Amino acid sequence: MDTKTRTLATLGQSLWRKLKARPLADFDVKRIFKSDAGLTVANDGPLKFDEALVVVKVLFVCTGNLCRSPTGQGVLEKLVRDAGLSDAIYIDSAGTHAGTGDSPDPRMQAIASDRGYDLSGYRTRRATETDLEQFDYVLAMDRQNLTFLREMCGPDSRDKVRLFMEFAPFHREMEVPDPYFGGMRGFSRVLDLVEDASLGLLREIRNRYEL
Repeated sequence: MDTKTRTLATLGQSLWRKLKARPLADFDVKRIFKSDAGLTVANDGPLKFDEALVVVKVLFVCTGNLCRSPTGQGVLEKLVRDAGLSDAIYIDSAGTHAGTGDSPDPRMQAIASDRGYDLSGYRTRRATETDLEQFDYVLAMDRQNLTFLREMCGPDSRDKVRLFMEFAPFHREMEVPDPYFGGMRGFSRVLDLVEDASLGLLREIRNRYEL
């Protein structure tokens, strides 16, 4: 293992220990409410879209919101931006057991940056029942995340909670594996899967909403 890889792995392990040590009471609950300025998120400031323009909202969810879900957000945001649809499609990410305010795993950031995706501005947060009501697509990275989210949501929201890899046209895997305790190759594999599924997801959205 070279020095750069060892340093990134150490930082990742430190973040995980911090995440595990954080008591549940410290998790912020995201509360969306109406105001004169439009949709607002408590503690986070205004959402980054015009409510009158947005057609569809997509939420990626993994466990800690450190690796897989921010990668989904970053990849899809770039595809959407390149397609000129940033005003119509809003994208966010969260974790089933995430803390609040941490940056994505530095190893994931490094791999993503090599392929042109900037994850540095994202911060972790926990998925909430409000998310399940507000978002049109709630995409779980693995079956454990899927089960957790479906237990959270009401019957009217259950159909929108799906495995993200259902949209992948070229990979048969149904889950994006958690790379946290592995080497850099695992993070690269995550990005391979996310890029594939994101292409399929954008195609689905454009066809469904005629964008």
